[in-house]
Amino acid sequence: MSAAVKQFHEEEAINKTYDFRVARRILGYLRPYVRVLAPALTLTLVLNALRITQPKFTQYAIDWYILPGDMSGLKWLALAFLGVLLLTFIFSYVQTVLLESVGQRVMYDLRSELYSKLQRQEVAYFDRTPVGRIMTRLTSDVDALNELFTSGVIDLLGDVVMIFAIIGIMLWMDWRLTLVTLITVPLLFAATRWFRTHAQRGYDQVRTRLARINAFLQEHLSGATTVQIFNREAKETRKFHAINDDHRRANIETIFYFAVFFPLVDLIGATGIALIIWYGGWRVMSSTPLQEALSLGALVAFIQYSQQLFQPIRDISDKYNVLQAAIVASHRIFKTLDQPVLVVTPAAPQKTGRARGRIEFQNVWFAYHEEDWVLRDVSFIVEPGQSVALVGHTGSGKTTITNLLMRFYDVQRGHILLDGVDVREWDLQALRENFAVVLQDVFLFSGTVESNIRLGHTEIAEDQIKWAAREVHADGFIERLPEGYKSEVRERGAGLSVGQKQLISFARALAFDPALLILDEATSSIDTETEQLIQQAIERVMLNRTSLIIAHRLSTIQRADTIIVLHHGEIREQGSHQQLLAEHGLYWRLYKLQYADRSHDELGRGEPLSSGLQYGD
Repeated sequence: MSAAVKQFHEEEAINKTYDFRVARRILGYLRPYVRVLAPALTLTLVLNALRITQPKFTQYAIDWYILPGDMSGLKWLALAFLGVLLLTFIFSYVQTVLLESVGQRVMYDLRSELYSKLQRQEVAYFDRTPVGRIMTRLTSDVDALNELFTSGVIDLLGDVVMIFAIIGIMLWMDWRLTLVTLITVPLLFAATRWFRTHAQRGYDQVRTRLARINAFLQEHLSGATTVQIFNREAKETRKFHAINDDHRRANIETIFYFAVFFPLVDLIGATGIALIIWYGGWRVMSSTPLQEALSLGALVAFIQYSQQLFQPIRDISDKYNVLQAAIVASHRIFKTLDQPVLVVTPAAPQKTGRARGRIEFQNVWFAYHEEDWVLRDVSFIVEPGQSVALVGHTGSGKTTITNLLMRFYDVQRGHILLDGVDVREWDLQALRENFAVVLQDVFLFSGTVESNIRLGHTEIAEDQIKWAAREVHADGFIERLPEGYKSEVRERGAGLSVGQKQLISFARALAFDPALLILDEATSSIDTETEQLIQQAIERVMLNRTSLIIAHRLSTIQRADTIIVLHHGEIREQGSHQQLLAEHGLYWRLYKLQYADRSHDELGRGEPLSSGLQYGD
């Protein structure tokens, strides 16, 4: 089963029942804002009290003023009623502002916590988790919790209080008519239970399929060029239509239950009102020694109270849906927050600061998945200041070695030492600060050219940035930009050529002045002219600095102190360029394949085919 399919089934298997532990954890995010929530809760109770008084105004207006024909008293009662409505408006406004502000603060806290956790996750986590699914956690799942905080918890408590308060007033007014009113309540609760049971599954399916849409869009929009090159537009569109259709059908299934439930609630409520009119009307029209007459105003007030009674019951059902959506979203959020970070700084790191640059691999075994070994018993030593080239076929483990050295992953067996200390015992931040990496696929962030060289390190002065750019001959094109070093860089460096982005990457490496340098296919996208411009700068930055060079083109690494030949994750050969050619082994065969048009004598001498020194894969 593929990782994507496995993860999708895990999404489907998320607990769909109300989990009080998760609920308590959600409510824990409200603790810092109790001082804001307390007034909001108080206002909720006040608003409920004001709403409960409104039917009494109707009763008194009918019984005291309308039927007797007292217009003067009716005027003052209408003004008092208007005052109550005005207070309701003001308190409702303040309550909404308070709740919305709490919701926004909680969303800020959650997103910050999620982003901070994701920044600490090891690279392997992002290998197995689609970016679209991560984006769903940070956006729509957090939004679901916002709705809970702003209109869920407080209103739910207010609705419960409202129900009991209304029932209490109705019993005080007339207990017989109250019992008639409550006949339909069991039907309402039965409908609510049916709706809750079926709708919660729909909520989970909708969010799961939304995550799939986000993952698909992120992947295919990023790879839009590749899709068009291979004429995959129609096929990928059909795939998206299928995923989108799954999302549509999940929404329609949920809508079906809404379409049945709310009209059913209205029907039950109308039935209750009909019972009140039938029984209450008989009470108004008749009076016996055993049956006290009911006033017309009281009957109208009862009808209004029954409407108020059914409304919070209906709202509770709706709030349950908000709550259920929040529970489903929180399961996913907390699963992300609880995901253990496997690559962390030890409690008492043995090494910090700048490294001398001695690297030692001791019988290293590593696999990305279980025991599918990418490296097998790899051992070698790089002395400080040496340059070592890693060569071999694609998949031989070259890039894996550099990833393990910077501790993007931890080895399963063996040890990797930097300055005699296992990299797992180094302070993680200090370890990675010792490296500068120049890759074939340069990633540039939105911002300025200067910020892309500095990468947030304010201690790197502007003069140092310009020096680094001059050293790699990037200053020429940078100064021709509209605002020079302050020019904006669009997403992923759009608008810059591949070579220009590569030069910025070299400037970035120089500006950081690392103890160790890694060149992973670093100049494979540079043209010959640009290569000649930067070769001297590369040699200078490598001077007295430990360097690892990953290369496919063997002409680019002939001056390396040591060349390590990897094959299927094992070191097959090791030595200088001339030594390896003399052995007529795997390196010699690779060299011969690349330069089959050269004579045997030239191959034996190992003469470079280009005047420039290029470090690339």
